[in-house]
Amino acid sequence: MKHIVFPLFLCTMLAISADAEVNLRVMSFNVRYGTANDGPNHWDERKDLVVNTIQEFTPDVIGTQECLDFQADYIVNELPEYRWFGVGREPDCTSEYMAVLYKPKVVAPIETGTFWLSETPEVVGSIAWNSACRRTVTWAKFYYIETKEIFYFLNTHLDHKSEPARQAGAKVLLDYIQKLPRQIPLVLTGDFNAKAGASEAYTVLTEGGLGDAWKTAGEQLGPSVTWSAFKAPEPRADRRIDWILTRGDVDIHRCETVTFNKDGRYPSDHYPVFAAMTLGTRSVASSN
Repeated sequence: MKHIVFPLFLCTMLAISADAEVNLRVMSFNVRYGTANDGPNHWDERKDLVVNTIQEFTPDVIGTQECLDFQADYIVNELPEYRWFGVGREPDCTSEYMAVLYKPKVVAPIETGTFWLSETPEVVGSIAWNSACRRTVTWAKFYYIETKEIFYFLNTHLDHKSEPARQAGAKVLLDYIQKLPRQIPLVLTGDFNAKAGASEAYTVLTEGGLGDAWKTAGEQLGPSVTWSAFKAPEPRADRRIDWILTRGDVDIHRCETVTFNKDGRYPSDHYPVFAAMTLGTRSVASSN
């Protein structure tokens, strides 16, 4: 599924400077289903913690997982500097959204779309490989307003039960990425439900040319674990299942596992992952 937004940029933007650079702040954030029966951690009890977490880091682009439409609406209502786009994963485009939030004063989506992690990615609502749930990728081709730079942004959520679905889904994702122009920087966020450095999905993507922001960052902050269960991280825990991956001319200055909380209460059952980076293209790329 694909749609076009802000078509004016397609007509007016002719090229990208080879030397331009972008300072970009990105977050991957599994916000946990707003309808989940989580008792004291129900969405209504923690929605302001989610908003406060975003305020603390002010990312320019956020890839969310397990986001329902009313959750995305609440966030942008509380933080009017953001907008969001995406479609639900079910055949009627409801349920989980791989919602992408962005600051329209900083970046503008030239094109956006969604595909399904299945043997028929363009078929809305398709599912395969004994996946417990339908899984999607929401993507965008962004225009950085200040510097006239272009970059790709993708956001996904691999299956939580089926290992074959995680492996095959990673391959579908990589196949899509490999068809995109390599000279244009790319950022991928997601809850991969697979341990970084010790899973086939991670191997598929990293050996396919994507770099792990946590490993390439000039500075690492926070624990090496991203599953929180609404609790503080366990000492020496090592299980990163939420990643920010990049391809192309990308310099990661800082990558942080975000443990923001209020009096021991956490915004989600995952810790968000934040990265501050510089993007640049090394060759002139047409917007067509």
